[in-house]
Amino acid sequence: MSHAAPSAAAPGKLSRRQITGVMVGLMLGMFLASLDQTIVSTSIYTIANDLDGLSLQAWATTAYLITSTVSTPLYGKLSDIFGRRPLYMAAIAIFLGGSIFSGSVHSMGELAVARGIQGLGAGGLMALALAVIGDIVPLEDRAKFQGYFMSVFGVSSVLGPVVGGAFAGANQILWITGWRWVFYVNVPVGIAALVTVFFFLHLPSRHTRQRIDYLGAAAITVGLVPLLLVAEQGRGWGWTSVDSFACYVVGVLGLAAFVLFEKRAGDYALIPLRLFKNPQFSLSALLNFIIGIGMFGAIAMLPLYLQLVQGLTPTEAGLLMITFTVGIMTASITAGRTISRTSKFKIFPVIGTLLLAGSSTAMGFALTADSPLWVPAAIAVFFGMGLGCCMQPLVLAMQTSVPLKDMGVGTSTAAFFRSMGGALGTAVFISMLFSLAADKVSSAMKTAVTQPDFLKTLHNPAVIADPANKPLFDLFKGGTSGGGLGADNLNDTSWLSKANSVLTHPIKDGFSQSVDIVMLTAAGLMVIAFLVTLALPNAKLRDPKAALKEPAAT
Repeated sequence: MSHAAPSAAAPGKLSRRQITGVMVGLMLGMFLASLDQTIVSTSIYTIANDLDGLSLQAWATTAYLITSTVSTPLYGKLSDIFGRRPLYMAAIAIFLGGSIFSGSVHSMGELAVARGIQGLGAGGLMALALAVIGDIVPLEDRAKFQGYFMSVFGVSSVLGPVVGGAFAGANQILWITGWRWVFYVNVPVGIAALVTVFFFLHLPSRHTRQRIDYLGAAAITVGLVPLLLVAEQGRGWGWTSVDSFACYVVGVLGLAAFVLFEKRAGDYALIPLRLFKNPQFSLSALLNFIIGIGMFGAIAMLPLYLQLVQGLTPTEAGLLMITFTVGIMTASITAGRTISRTSKFKIFPVIGTLLLAGSSTAMGFALTADSPLWVPAAIAVFFGMGLGCCMQPLVLAMQTSVPLKDMGVGTSTAAFFRSMGGALGTAVFISMLFSLAADKVSSAMKTAVTQPDFLKTLHNPAVIADPANKPLFDLFKGGTSGGGLGADNLNDTSWLSKANSVLTHPIKDGFSQSVDIVMLTAAGLMVIAFLVTLALPNAKLRDPKAALKEPAAT
């Protein structure tokens, strides 16, 4: 039998000044979580070299991904029981502790542990921020406010590579090694968020008498950890290796146990299965997963294309991605304001998935080794608009389809499914890129060696003697002989921008063709997402607060 949350738990009205203060704190917290997903990516190579642990660098990313994803639904459920404020402040404090630890490590093993601690905090920052907005802002204004939050995600996705590259490139800043500021920069932002939330976020205390679903929490951890592990490490292990298969088996068994435990737990479940009986909730969760695959896959592909094919630095690639931010900010704010006026949300995921499918298709056909930079910059605008039309409306749809006492679960489930899709999309698409590139580059080089200009450059003594071209000639020895080139030969492409441009053109062309195929695959997924959006209910969103006096679903 379910226990409805006491009426005292329903949050009271806050003044505009209080809401503004809370918004600042929540946006700072969300900025921390979303920035940290990208800021480390451009600096991890420098960090790993400095810590003499290049072979272990992937574990720093894997640890963060695992703990942040697994902890997201836990924060949602616990915040429904104990209240948002203490959980959100705890998430900031844990994230800060992990950031300070990360900045002071002396080995890659320590960094992996520290990043895991960071992830434990990050799991609550984004989901709880949106849940708090659901608590304190009425439905007619909520979409507008949440649109601003999605803009923060867009801004951080661009700032991350730029800031990370700048810190990694500095020998010292204030007598501290430059890359350590990748983590220390979180400290002042986190403290500001903590202080702001402490002083402005005052919600009625909440402690619903309810059992905690320990078995469900354990099962989802057992299910997700090996699957996330193989998603990150599978390309190195081999997708059909013994280690990978062990992860598949344990992951599937863990998820099966999770479903059984959730069904038995009923209303006490970590993610109550009754919520999926609502088509608006279940279809929105599915869309978050599919869009997460395409979103993070494409976000990973475009910077790789700009760096590998166009020869841009990570900082330059990040700056060019500003157009992506413009798109996501414009669409998020427009969608939020429109939903606030009409309470209708379905049209935006429909338009958004069409934009995502169209822009992914455009990338697949328009990006070549010789494309001018305005082409990816222009396409990124529409890709950002597609995401802006999907992310925030789908979160709102899930929030408003659950009882008020499940607001945290509804919001965290949206973030959870998107994060899972993102982990799968990034792993599969990057693996697909390098697997395809081995064949495409080999084929392009075989064609190039039949061209006079290429052969003249290839046999030029000055070119041969240039140390910058040595990795290139090593690659040619395998690729042009037919069969010696594999994905492993392309793992390190740091030399590509320094080697002779005539000789590297077929390699860039091969990578470009591979990116095209990956983006067309993403376009196919977005078409599936579009078909799913057509099944969404075309109804007005309803504020769960209106159902407070109604019996809870069982």
